[in-house]
Amino acid sequence: MKKNLLIVDGYNMIGSWAETHQLFQNNDLEQARDILLKKLSDYAGFEGLEVICVFDAQFVPGVTSKFNVHNVLVVFTKEDETADSYIEKLAGKCNNALTTVFVATSDLAEQWVVFSQGAMRVSARELEERVNLRKQDLTRHATHITAQKPRTVWADAQLDELKKLMSNMS
Repeated sequence: MKKNLLIVDGYNMIGSWAETHQLFQNNDLEQARDILLKKLSDYAGFEGLEVICVFDAQFVPGVTSKFNVHNVLVVFTKEDETADSYIEKLAGKCNNALTTVFVATSDLAEQWVVFSQGAMRVSARELEERVNLRKQDLTRHATHITAQKPRTVWADAQLDELKKLMSNMS
């Protein structure tokens, strides 16, 4: 079975999504990144896919850094490297017979490059809608599960008898 890989242009999502847009505008990038990564983690778990979220660090001295947050691989590019160029290389490298690559960005030039490499493209708005729909599905499912009567192997008469015995013990 093919593995699905979602590569996300992190700052592109943060700048576009309703919940993180104002944080992005106020330069509260850490909080915006945390929200994005948590949502991506929940989505990945529900969809059963691997997620790599790439952030620009092109004006920050240093090498590429990678670490896991909420089961999402987070990548900060190295100095003088854009997230776009990193994503384009990664999509080309990962897209093969065993892996279907989806790239989430609203940057049209980047979409065309990854599409020409055989990767699927997803806009920021489309990914936000997918993530929010899955969140609604999870909430609805959780509500349904908690509303159900717990299952038991005991018959009602047996439970009543057990309750009597327990009350007599007190």
